[in-house]
Amino acid sequence: MKDSGSQAARQNNPCLLTGADTFWDILFSFFSTVEVLAVNMTIPNTLIRGVVGGEALLSVRYSSFSLDLPVIKWQLKREKSVTVVQTIGTDIIGTLRPEYQDRILVFENGTLLLHNLRLSDDGTYDVEISITDDIFTGEGSIVLTVDEPISRPYIHMEASSVLELSENFLLNCSHDNGTRTTYRWFKGGKPLTNETRFLLSPDQKLLTIMRVLMADDDIYSCTVENPVGSMTSLPVRLSVYRRSSLYIFLSTGGIFLLIALVTVCACWTPKNNSIGSPSELDNPPSYTTSPKCTNSLILTAGLPAHCSPRYT
Repeated sequence: MKDSGSQAARQNNPCLLTGADTFWDILFSFFSTVEVLAVNMTIPNTLIRGVVGGEALLSVRYSSFSLDLPVIKWQLKREKSVTVVQTIGTDIIGTLRPEYQDRILVFENGTLLLHNLRLSDDGTYDVEISITDDIFTGEGSIVLTVDEPISRPYIHMEASSVLELSENFLLNCSHDNGTRTTYRWFKGGKPLTNETRFLLSPDQKLLTIMRVLMADDDIYSCTVENPVGSMTSLPVRLSVYRRSSLYIFLSTGGIFLLIALVTVCACWTPKNNSIGSPSELDNPPSYTTSPKCTNSLILTAGLPAHCSPRYT
């Protein structure tokens, strides 16, 4: 009973510790005493999404046994940290930087409200809350992203119609406003991904149809997204017209067959025929005539003879 009472007394009053206490008893007693001398901070949300021109509430809560007013300090992480605001309670200490004039409000629990957000407000905010009577300060960090809303995107095409088998037909998803954007493409209402003929650029802003087919005659649209919203373009129609059969024949290998036929015809010569050689045609045979009498008796009687020409 005596030992139990002594142990209870030592736990309630660290000053009663004796040399018989172990090292761990001393360490436990020390941290039990320090715990009440620290600012305990909690942060409900460590990531806040903001929109240009809007507001961002960087919410924190703290607890302390001290009744003194806290010293609250907010800093924006940069290559060299920038002090946003420092207060005692809710009263601002010193003069705010020009970029934060009329845009800052600090609440009693340490929460920071930023008005009229700018893209330059994007970053990580460190907060420290200290109280004179407390040994340890409360610390935490909140990431604030500030983005510009997306305007409605539109699709730019080289032409609204194209002949089949055309190559490298380009569609560009464009928009005027928006930051940290990502892109998605749709064909006939179904998502498009990188395929053999459909090629998306690394940022997926550009869609290239490597070789246009009749099946590509369809409705196309694109969606642009960022952390604060998304917008979809108006659908556009790509009309694909069929090529002539001759073009398809030539473009699919028929041109090589045609070249082969022309080459064979150019190299072909006809064989000799029965008319004769060129030398015979150029020098035809000559003929001479001499009379031939048909009745030798009439010739000897002195009468005129009837003769017919003979060719030799």
